[in-house]
Amino acid sequence: MSDYDVQAMARKQLEHAAGYLDLDEGLIEVLGRPKRALVVNFPVVMDSGEVVCFEGYRVQHNQSRGPTKGGIRYHPDVDLGETTALAMWMTWKCAVVNIPYGGAKGGVKCNVKELSNRELEKLTRRFTSEISSIIGERSDIPAPDVGTSAKVMSWIMDTYSMQAGYTVPGVVTGKPIELGGSEGRVEATGRGVIVCTEEACHNNNMNLEGSKVVVQGFGNVGSVAARLAEQKGAKVIAISDTSGAIFNANGLPIQDLYDKYSGVDGGIQNYKECDNISNAELLALDCDILIPAAIQAQITDKNADAVKAKIVVEGANGPTTLEADKILHDKGVLVVPDILANAGGVVCSYFEWVQDLQNFFWEEDQVNERLSRIMRHSYGAVAHTMREHQTDMRTAAMIIGVKRVAEATVMRGIFP
Repeated sequence: MSDYDVQAMARKQLEHAAGYLDLDEGLIEVLGRPKRALVVNFPVVMDSGEVVCFEGYRVQHNQSRGPTKGGIRYHPDVDLGETTALAMWMTWKCAVVNIPYGGAKGGVKCNVKELSNRELEKLTRRFTSEISSIIGERSDIPAPDVGTSAKVMSWIMDTYSMQAGYTVPGVVTGKPIELGGSEGRVEATGRGVIVCTEEACHNNNMNLEGSKVVVQGFGNVGSVAARLAEQKGAKVIAISDTSGAIFNANGLPIQDLYDKYSGVDGGIQNYKECDNISNAELLALDCDILIPAAIQAQITDKNADAVKAKIVVEGANGPTTLEADKILHDKGVLVVPDILANAGGVVCSYFEWVQDLQNFFWEEDQVNERLSRIMRHSYGAVAHTMREHQTDMRTAAMIIGVKRVAEATVMRGIFP
């Protein structure tokens, strides 16, 4: 997805936060490495009859605070380094919002656009079989990510259940409602992004209503964040998807764009009442709030100085590099970090898991109210830590996340 070394970036973020906590070097070494990394290579018979071998990964970073949790992505650029970094970020993310999980991540190196539905199902079922020895509702719970969906989670749950001999809905989250999914799960990450955006505006004497918002990425997170921002009275002036970016200074009709242009050939570029712009131009637009919700390493030392937004709220994982972080901080731009801003997804996944274990399900307004409460409380804790240590918000979030995981690790001790 990027030539940027996200694993090195994740490790540096850990070391920076650890400097505020006076952690033992050995403990930092433990926290900087994954507990387990599984690499699998498996064959799939394609529709043509050809046999193709795929490579997949499942990395479990830390289990000190509970079972590991993290998405599975299908993308041509998935690799072990990226998967490991994402698993580490998941650990801190779960700790920042104080839910009892450690971080994990998985992926298969493939291009879903080149696979038929049947090939996608066969790939998913075989990959699930390959990693079934380390996943489970009490050990490691996957979820959707880039290139995967509720449908893919259904296949994972069914495959795992076939091997177990009984239905195990809690082995994955992000499932369809009919199979034990949670109300509000699809919108949860984008909803959490907007809750954090509201809190950031409130803390910085701004108002989301009337603000100019730019959203990079129009997938699950970006589209929901854009729609909710529009509903809150913001003016979304630019969005992008894989087809390119569009801009209208008077605001874009987000719901209409999502209903008519999302996921079709040509994407949002088919909409005519706007200007087509480049991704670089989108990130540099004059706006109040920028929400990068695409992929990692989008704001770098090459373009951070061009960012004009007052607040950047990270919907994607790792969209801002370490070098860009410093540039934005020096410019006075508030960056609400990914491990806080996009944690709504894992919070709602936790809700889904709890509901599955109890076989007792909540209504959507209950889910959304509990999600908002956790996100606002977590934002407040990070903002307090930021003021206490006179640092940027990412470092503050990392201090909280690393401290909670480190304390759990020390309390548990080392076996034997």
